Amino acid sequence: MEQQTVLIGWDVGGWNCERNRLSRDALVILDQDLHVMGAPWRGNLRALINQSLCTSDFIQGVLDHCQVEPVLSEGTEIVLAIDTPLGFSCEFLRLLTDARAVAQVHASASNPYLYRFTERFLFERGLSPLSAVKDMIGSQATKGMHVLARFVPQRQRCGVWSDGEHVRAIEAYPSAANRSVVVDELRRRCLQQSQADITGWHDDERDALTAALLAWLFSFKPELLAEAPAQAPLEEGWIFVPKDALSGS
Repeated sequence: MEQQTVLIGWDVGGWNCERNRLSRDALVILDQDLHVMGAPWRGNLRALINQSLCTSDFIQGVLDHCQVEPVLSEGTEIVLAIDTPLGFSCEFLRLLTDARAVAQVHASASNPYLYRFTERFLFERGLSPLSAVKDMIGSQATKGMHVLARFVPQRQRCGVWSDGEHVRAIEAYPSAANRSVVVDELRRRCLQQSQADITGWHDDERDALTAALLAWLFSFKPELLAEAPAQAPLEEGWIFVPKDALSGS
């Protein structure tokens, strides 16, 4: 059976985002040839998350939301790029669970309670990632982490989760990717091939598209993404950002 790869971008809304007209869950799905599959979707995934009994239930529900014909088969790989922090810093967790404090805290961007290693790495390279602790995105972060724990709980390596079969998940950062010439070219190709007009799309759906493009890069051009260095803590995860979006690249 021929292998096919399906790329899902998920811009995460809060647990009760149906009450927030400005920010909700959004999904965009691409095939491996950079065609938009079905249609973008925007709403709240909480009901699907609660109702899904297993990984295939959740993925099939995502496909259904985007009006995509069933594609799950033995030869299908799913890559889910999630736009929200998928972890907290080790220092923050030790403070919570063991009351263990770091020696000193200085500038915000280097504060190990507020930012993970991956976020401090990005600050040093000209980006400004949000903090799951201080930037009011804890709801989104716990929602993404909950989905990992239920449906893709196995850590393959730093920043890459798996269900042990056909689904992998990574953390995406669309705002940073929008600085990337590589991603801009992929987006242009995708929209041209799909004959898609995104002028009427919500910003959440645009971010979901960018996340799906990052999933494509992760699958087919991983050398264009910044990989986690050896010292990155496995427990904290990793934000996959195009190398050309980093300062000094």
